[in-house]
Amino acid sequence: MTSTIPNPLALIAELTHRCPLHCVYCSNPLELQSRTTELTTEVWSRVFKEAAEAGVLQADFTGGEPLARPDIVELVCAARSPGRYVNLITSGLPLDEAKLAALVDAGLDHIQLSFQGAREDTANEISGTKSHAQKLRVLEWLRQHGIAVTLNFVIHRRNIDQLEQMLAIAESSCATRIEFANVQYYGWAFANRENLLPTREQLNRSVEFLKREQERLQGKIRIEFVVPDYYAKYPKPCMGGWGRKLMLITPSGDALPCHAAQVIPGLAFENVRDRSLHEIWEQSAAFQKFRGEAWMQEPCKTCDRRELDFGGCRCQAWLLAGHAAATDPVCSLSPIRPKVDAILTGINAAPPAQLFVKPAWLYRPNPA
Repeated sequence: MTSTIPNPLALIAELTHRCPLHCVYCSNPLELQSRTTELTTEVWSRVFKEAAEAGVLQADFTGGEPLARPDIVELVCAARSPGRYVNLITSGLPLDEAKLAALVDAGLDHIQLSFQGAREDTANEISGTKSHAQKLRVLEWLRQHGIAVTLNFVIHRRNIDQLEQMLAIAESSCATRIEFANVQYYGWAFANRENLLPTREQLNRSVEFLKREQERLQGKIRIEFVVPDYYAKYPKPCMGGWGRKLMLITPSGDALPCHAAQVIPGLAFENVRDRSLHEIWEQSAAFQKFRGEAWMQEPCKTCDRRELDFGGCRCQAWLLAGHAAATDPVCSLSPIRPKVDAILTGINAAPPAQLFVKPAWLYRPNPA
């Protein structure tokens, strides 16, 4: 069996759940891991070495906020030394010019800078703190360094009408890639879903606008956008398929097939403190659970799309259908799809005055 398992291509290093922001759509689990349980510099360094030996080509540093780790420069150096491509996914807080220069000198290849909106009032509302001005400062500092820059604008009902302003920020920067990523509903986003889902009219306008801008900026800036799963006809191939391409390590060292996998009951995740990355990838029961096609039920089992989307998202199946092996309920072929349609009907039938009043957000806290 192990001979048919492809090597992992990327390692997502969730260095910490600590973060200066409190974003209402954070993909971190509702039960955040504390600082006292975080892997040490030495253990992370071993993990990066094992990742290189397992064939991993890229290390993505994320969190929480990875810059909250005082050893972040050492970790970049450790991940880069075997020749891996290192990407830092950050809010830009806390960062100063000296720390940025040190990260670049350590071998950082790419920064993905997140934005909560194009305007400070929206950004402050969504993040629960003041951060927008600092992000704009970081954009200016990045001009001095020859690393790749992606801007990530997380889109939802409260900011989807700011796309033109978001694009203007990107065009005035040194970024060569922009992600307009509609919120996907896991973690804190699932808890705030009713206040984040855009209307169909908003979504249609945004898709038309971004397609036009893709054509206009072709060859200058790469624009990517992802629609909310709930509005899609078919599910996305979540993480490239369960246990096929990516491995995520939590702050405490649990190895997961995806960032939300811990919501699925009955799965036991092995820890990099106890087993090597290679052993976990090939032998862990959690990674094998939904790998391949043997687990599939109808209609996935005989669907022509099963090798394209691998049945969709297992976590979404659990959250919406209560069964992790079910067809992803966002799929138009799923028997549970009417439940998703009912959610969208409720959003699109609500009066605008109700949809756009400032809600009582459930903000993500910081772990101890």
